[in-house]
Amino acid sequence: MKKITSFILCLVVAAGVAHGGEPKNLNPIGSIGKCRQIMSDNKEVVLFEHKGKGCLTHFWFGGNFGGVENTRIRYYVDGEEKPSIDMDLYMGHGIGFNDNHAPWACKFMGKLGKQNGIFNNYPIPFGKSVKVTAQKAPKSDPNPAIWWIIRGVENGRVMLGGTELPEKARLKLVRNEGLEVEPRQEFDLFDVPGKGAVFQVAIAAKGLAGGGNITYLEACIRAYLAGKKEPVMISSGLEDYFLGTYYFDTGRYYNDMAGLTHMNQGDNTFSAYRIHDQDPLFFSKGLRLTCRNWETVDGSKDGPPAYGSPQKVRYTTYAWIYQW
Repeated sequence: MKKITSFILCLVVAAGVAHGGEPKNLNPIGSIGKCRQIMSDNKEVVLFEHKGKGCLTHFWFGGNFGGVENTRIRYYVDGEEKPSIDMDLYMGHGIGFNDNHAPWACKFMGKLGKQNGIFNNYPIPFGKSVKVTAQKAPKSDPNPAIWWIIRGVENGRVMLGGTELPEKARLKLVRNEGLEVEPRQEFDLFDVPGKGAVFQVAIAAKGLAGGGNITYLEACIRAYLAGKKEPVMISSGLEDYFLGTYYFDTGRYYNDMAGLTHMNQGDNTFSAYRIHDQDPLFFSKGLRLTCRNWETVDGSKDGPPAYGSPQKVRYTTYAWIYQW
């Protein structure tokens, strides 16, 4: 079964909030909720609303209830009908397979509680207004209590890779969910036009052959700039892209550039995130970023195999891109 969704997203930045010269009216905004039972009947509920220009800079969520991992968090920017952000709570923080391992944290996100206590410091820019909502997953506990903190700053701007982004910069999240890919097949993480910059890529994958076969990690990330047929090679392997090596032979890790949030070789699964702040990926005439299920030694389509036996793989991917 294949399901691919994409939507405009104002997202994560690395270096934080800038002000484009002398600070002007950089006032704090935000809201909190404490033990609120407002998510009954699977309804979407508003956690925070604000009119004006600014940047949200912090999000924290708590609640010890069944199904919390799949809570939907949505951000509606500048009065849009479809939300700029529409993400599963855990995968939106780079965590696949509802892995509850804790505590861990990096500069941009983390999970410090046994049952979530999950946070991010994703500055999310908006020009006219912003609304943040939550909706529990259909099979969650019926009327759970939740806690939240949302904070930001009026008139803030975003920086990425040491560069202040244009005031009109917004982000797009391209998601693949349950995408089943044949051996040797190359597939898009995203394909966007115009000017922009990649911020973050998260991948959760499961090999479908069984038997502890994770040789699908023999995969390279490719960047096709301005519609060119020849790519810029971004990684020498899939675990290499996430800064791991030899199929993540040291286990879990978390840092400001990358992290391995889940690994189970027994059922052929992993999830990881990569943040492109210290290693920026800007583009000026469109960018198509791809991954490949398994790989050849020379990177060609039909060349000699790198290692192991290929298999069908099921992927969920989140790719976060600023556009202006």
